[in-house]
Amino acid sequence: MKTFKRILLLLLLLLTIAVIYNYPKLNIISGYASKNLASTNFIADRLYSDIVESDNNVPLIKLAELESTDENGVTTSVFGLMERESICREGLGCVLINDDYDKTQTLPKPKRTYAAKNLPFPYGNKEQADTVFENIDYKKLNAAVKSAFVDYEIQKTRTILVVYKGQIVAEEYIEGFSKDTPILGWSMTKSVLATLYGILMHQGKIDMSYRPFKELDLTGLTSKDPREIIPLDDFLRMSSGLAWDEDYGSISDVTKMLFLEADMTKSQINTAYSSDDPKVWNYSSGTSNFLSGVLRKQFKTHQEYLDFPYVELIDKIGMHSMLIEADMAGNYVGSSYGWATTRDWAKFGLLHLNKGNWNGEQLFSPEWIDYITTPTEGSNGTYGAHWWLNSEGKYPDVPKDLYSANGFQGQRVYIIPSKDLVIVRTGLAEAPYFDDNTFLKEVTGAIE
Repeated sequence: MKTFKRILLLLLLLLTIAVIYNYPKLNIISGYASKNLASTNFIADRLYSDIVESDNNVPLIKLAELESTDENGVTTSVFGLMERESICREGLGCVLINDDYDKTQTLPKPKRTYAAKNLPFPYGNKEQADTVFENIDYKKLNAAVKSAFVDYEIQKTRTILVVYKGQIVAEEYIEGFSKDTPILGWSMTKSVLATLYGILMHQGKIDMSYRPFKELDLTGLTSKDPREIIPLDDFLRMSSGLAWDEDYGSISDVTKMLFLEADMTKSQINTAYSSDDPKVWNYSSGTSNFLSGVLRKQFKTHQEYLDFPYVELIDKIGMHSMLIEADMAGNYVGSSYGWATTRDWAKFGLLHLNKGNWNGEQLFSPEWIDYITTPTEGSNGTYGAHWWLNSEGKYPDVPKDLYSANGFQGQRVYIIPSKDLVIVRTGLAEAPYFDDNTFLKEVTGAIE
């Protein structure tokens, strides 16, 4: 009996230690579940039951339970502990809130223009006329697309769209998704954010010599701050020298930012920096949200900042389904929270394939493409300026001029200039479960 009691006491002690050690993680787990449930229901109009069974059915996150819902948001917990609430706001999407957040406040919402144009995709709302390209082997192309949906429990592809010479040549969706379903792009939003800087530069309102820490009045900085030397170029290339831990499996810089911070633009400001160390490439969502804060400083009012992405980019190219969510302080979460339909993500790709020209209007300079596709030192040829590259053959069987907007769980907008192709793939799994190289090889191989 004494031995049994000792074993029981030891087990209770180990359980107590485990609970104490993991308790802070419950905040992140519950927060992720709450935010994802609220946004996916509110923006994509999908059922909570479907979101729980699919999107949130991943290790740890599936431990969270939906506690309550109303027309403005949801509350979740983990085993009844660590309740987290997310609320949804018109024009700004949903936000995970803390106890200090004033739910009665009214924030400005972005100006949107939904002008229906009597033109076919991509410039309007009409369906395209059937076009058959003699250099496309449609049997091979359709087989390549179909293969991306095989073994859904492994590959978890949800949507595929292939656009050749501006024409949709293949399009496929799983049940429950369609051309009208908004998809969370996760870090594809970073490429949208970068494009806003390309537009500002084309308008002559900012340039690469801009040094945010020197020219911005940020709390806590002095005239001797060593970070004053960091140019905008280093931030766009993720090589600022500022420390950042992009680990989604632990309590890290990125998870604390996304699920605990009220103002996400300040997270990168508070990380370590040493001017004695060589600047190295370090992928950082904190850098992207810092840049969102820098972007806000370029405008006199909060309203102008909120309007800019939609007036100068999103609605201008007809991405009317797109919504970029904002944090508690009203800053766009440029690292992660951009939503759009598969067709609208393709429009974003086409804008870049056409070097910033949209139906005759130049939104950003053609040289901007050269800039974002120039490999960043230290990235092994895989990263440019908020865009991913294939310059060193990351995808060995795909043209090396491919560049892409990449997001968590395999959200992709691939642009292949040499093939005049834009390919969008969305889902819930990425490499090694989804083989980008094989998929892209088969699609490009169908076009002579």
